[in-house]
Amino acid sequence: MTTAAIGPDRVRALVDWAASVAAQTDLKNLLGATVDAAMELTGARYGALGELGEHGTLAQFVYRGIDEETARAIGNPPAGRGVLGGRRRTGQSFRLDRIGDHPASFGFPANHPPMSTFLGVPVRAGEAIFGNLYLTEKPGGFTEQDQSIVEALASIAGAAVNTLRLQSRLRRLAIADDRERIARDIHDAIIQDLFAVGISLQAMASRNADQDLAAALLANATRVDDSIAALRQFIFDLGRPPADQRNLRGEVEDLVHRVAEPHATDIALTINGAFRGLPGAYIDDTLQLIREALSNALRHSEATAITVEIHESGAGIGITVTDDGSGFDLSQTTPGLGLANLASRTERAGGELSIDTKPGSGTTIRATIPYER
Repeated sequence: MTTAAIGPDRVRALVDWAASVAAQTDLKNLLGATVDAAMELTGARYGALGELGEHGTLAQFVYRGIDEETARAIGNPPAGRGVLGGRRRTGQSFRLDRIGDHPASFGFPANHPPMSTFLGVPVRAGEAIFGNLYLTEKPGGFTEQDQSIVEALASIAGAAVNTLRLQSRLRRLAIADDRERIARDIHDAIIQDLFAVGISLQAMASRNADQDLAAALLANATRVDDSIAALRQFIFDLGRPPADQRNLRGEVEDLVHRVAEPHATDIALTINGAFRGLPGAYIDDTLQLIREALSNALRHSEATAITVEIHESGAGIGITVTDDGSGFDLSQTTPGLGLANLASRTERAGGELSIDTKPGSGTTIRATIPYER
């Protein structure tokens, strides 16, 4: 961290913006407020904050200064190459007068606005690097004082992230405690009492000479057994995480990490969207499609780099898997390429599948999983 003195006016502005950042109760809003504050405090034209996933992939990318039309024209968010990818895990701040002069500079995609001056600052949540704050296009370049004030803001943002995480964990623990208590009470009291009633009914039926009454007693004993089975299933379901506690982001990151581990191919992951409260079926379909697409690329394409993008729209989940491999002729596909599995899984999910490829040009697979089925 730099130690350049910060003037009193900028300190007051930092305090005001810090209050705005710390007041956020939603992670995406917190990240957006942090970017807004950094741009205002430094005079940068563009800003972004990239959240790192569990395995160092880009889990979320919140940007400011680029309108939605331009963002759509640019396409996918950064995939982790170039200056951003090379420095995002180092935990060090850095300034550049010209991004293009940096050895790791990878250039910009088509339709991207020109950017030259650059300031990158890590955001730490506790001891871990949560993400990185990026600022570009300040007239005259970023100063050491700019870096100091943004590092102070990043510390405040990291503390706010930790607070949100702690609050979320406490809520989950409270819910888990309630669920365990309910399950224990059902098992220890209700099921045991029902079990005793069922045994008594069976005993009464075995001793009763009236066959009709004995049959009725046994029928009721069977109903009691059915109720016990239903309650046991209810207890089992209580032990599962509810839909709003399944984490699509985390499960996808784990999947990509496991699939990539035995291979030398670089796999970059970008996830845009909240994906809160998704039914398990949507998460399972997403994981299966990504697994199949990655498996095809790793086994058949000879790719050196693969990008996986997941985004959420009002209509559903969009999945894009792109590789820089050999590509193929769609009219000459063989069963071994696994495309039939992809098509079948997408169809079962009620979605659509498209494949863009030709020999020597890599492959892009796009799949959608609609929320309305």
